[in-house]
Amino acid sequence: MALIQPFKALRPRREKAPEVASVPYDVVDTEEARKLAEGLPWSFLHITRAEIDLAPGVDIHGDAVYSRAAQNFSAWREQGPSVQEEEPSFYLYRLRMGNHSQTGLVACCSVDEYQQDIIRKHERTRQDKEKDRTRHILAVQAQTGPVFLTHRPVPEVDHLSRPIQEEEPLYDFTAPDGIAHTVWRVPVSLNPRFQKAFADIPFLYIADGHHRAAAACLARQELARKNTSHSGREEYNFFQGVIFPADQLQILPYNRVVRSLGSRSPAQFRQALEEGFALRNADSPHPSRGEFCMYLEGRWHLMKPRRRPPSSDPIHSLDVSILQDQVLGPLLGIEDPRTSPEVDFVGGIRGTGELEQRVDSGKSQVAFSLHPTTLDDLMAIADAGEIMPPKSTWFEPKLRDGLLCHLI
Repeated sequence: MALIQPFKALRPRREKAPEVASVPYDVVDTEEARKLAEGLPWSFLHITRAEIDLAPGVDIHGDAVYSRAAQNFSAWREQGPSVQEEEPSFYLYRLRMGNHSQTGLVACCSVDEYQQDIIRKHERTRQDKEKDRTRHILAVQAQTGPVFLTHRPVPEVDHLSRPIQEEEPLYDFTAPDGIAHTVWRVPVSLNPRFQKAFADIPFLYIADGHHRAAAACLARQELARKNTSHSGREEYNFFQGVIFPADQLQILPYNRVVRSLGSRSPAQFRQALEEGFALRNADSPHPSRGEFCMYLEGRWHLMKPRRRPPSSDPIHSLDVSILQDQVLGPLLGIEDPRTSPEVDFVGGIRGTGELEQRVDSGKSQVAFSLHPTTLDDLMAIADAGEIMPPKSTWFEPKLRDGLLCHLI
């Protein structure tokens, strides 16, 4: 079962929500965060990326950054545009990007269920990133951004959610990137019905936010260790998530660009590729599942593998795995894409024009456009207890930080 819990959200006042809401902390670097927060004193980036308020060049994982985050969060609570809910509530959070729309339930999820693999993972986390978010949670005593989760669709959840969306929302604004964000508070009387509906869902799946979830688990360990009366019911035993039905989500491709062909010329590289792939000029840079498009010397080429792993192998049959196992590794010497400086990853939101620009400018020699990984792939791999290759999924649109905070 999926255990969910309402919470007393700390949130911005309605009129300040567009200024407060910020992009996730991990999709921008320090300079990008500084520019986005410029002229916006209550932007949540002052809390999630507090180094923007310190001298340039500061160690972003130094004590001063976490101390400043705590100071900024305290000021945001005491002097800023925040309010604290009086009753524990659930919320609905709708994202709209163009013609795409998805609505999820904002709730607190169980750290115990995360550890028991009822909340399933598909990505390997990095210790340095876990430590960073753990220190941030402990510094501000809150989870300031949600984990992005999904579940196989359940009719009762949709049945409960639909009439709430006909009421006046708590927030409704369009961010500078064109994404529309709408939030409704769920009537407290419906809390038990949502909890019962989710109790019938066997598993939740982390779509994005593995490091946030892992950090919530580590923070719980630290806080429970210090709490001599730990009962398991404290707020730190839960982490904030937004839980979407899988049939509403949109995964974009996660494309690859490679800086060098090594010792091969473009003609030699094409010749080496033809041993494992049928090549022809591409009519479009958007391949079908099981195929790839390659941009080389100003032209797009369609690549179709001559051999594919069996579909019963959920990892190696992924398109990202085939590209890695048959091209990036053996032909371009990229054995570990997590650490190799030769490969870079470009989220599908940037479009294939970004791939062309990188190659045409000389920054890279070749680019590969992929078909998106599917939600079925993600859940099958998570169910098998396996880990997806790095940079397999790019979810869009993305949630904003700062709209609803969970105090621990």
